[in-house]
Amino acid sequence: MIYREAGQFITDYRADKSIFRLKQERWGFYLILAIAFLFVPFIGNDYWFSAILIPFLVLSLAGLGLNLLTGYAGQLSLGSAAFMAVGAFAAYNFHLRIEGLPFLISFLLGGFTAAIVGVIFGLPSLRIKGFYLLVSTLAAQFFVLWVFTNFSWFSNNNSSGVITAPQLIIFDHDFSTPVGRYLLTLGIVVALGFLAKSIVRSELGRNWMAVRDMDTAAAVIGISIPKTKLLAFGISSFFLGIAGSLWAFTYLGTVEPHGFDLTRSFQILFIIIIGGMGSILGNFLGAAFIVLLPILLSNISGSLFAGAIDPGQLENFQKIIFGSLIIFFLIKEPSGLAKVWQTFKQQSRVWPLRF
Repeated sequence: MIYREAGQFITDYRADKSIFRLKQERWGFYLILAIAFLFVPFIGNDYWFSAILIPFLVLSLAGLGLNLLTGYAGQLSLGSAAFMAVGAFAAYNFHLRIEGLPFLISFLLGGFTAAIVGVIFGLPSLRIKGFYLLVSTLAAQFFVLWVFTNFSWFSNNNSSGVITAPQLIIFDHDFSTPVGRYLLTLGIVVALGFLAKSIVRSELGRNWMAVRDMDTAAAVIGISIPKTKLLAFGISSFFLGIAGSLWAFTYLGTVEPHGFDLTRSFQILFIIIIGGMGSILGNFLGAAFIVLLPILLSNISGSLFAGAIDPGQLENFQKIIFGSLIIFFLIKEPSGLAKVWQTFKQQSRVWPLRF
């Protein structure tokens, strides 16, 4: 049997609280980290890092932030890109206006600023829920972009509202190269991934899931609904704010407010729907689907129909295929790619006896 649990016993509380209870999961994760940190930087090229791996990692982190709010706490939101914008512009201004401030501290301060803004726009969740809350968070999307567009101070008085990332010097090392930006992004995403996993396994994570499942019953057993909801908005926005900083500084290098428009919010929402609500792994699977599938479709259609179809029509054809695949997948597996992985693990436990 490939995925055996037999003989692996939990004998103390420390083992029971571990993130990976099975040695297969633990060593598999270590292998993935070793490949990502030690192997990929040597075999990857600039296109891999700049066009595939970095956006995949940043979108995974953004999906993780939204999933904490929607998948675990049950609070709907369409303001994800707005909180990313707050994190990006806040980190830019902290680094610009406080001389000698380390980049990592700028990222953290940008995340905390986004968390404060997230709590403010999360206040309506104390009174409303469901689609009404969705519309309320949509207001954040338009308000934040309006502020950054009309007040040039946030972009250092740039008339176009564009911010440009300075040289990424961290601990006297230059991370401005494609491989350096990849390693910086990977390190931050892995650290925040562990943090998110610890949060959802803690008392706060259990409170989130109780409020998501039935807030009235959660209140009856003593859970503070306002505190739980506002913490969900704050922590989710913190993750989104850091994702926005990485999107601006390690991926694009330069960004304007409309780079964080409503389309970006929908993209993050699709990531958690495709990957799986209430799953840490699902954010990475959903981001891989969103980032890699269009590139695959572009390469396949380009090799099959090169010169035979107008480039504009070919791009529209790719979007039709991409949308159709999303609809087909959601019909076949509405619980997302994380559920597919769970099903595969269940079948691996009894293979080959099941067949």
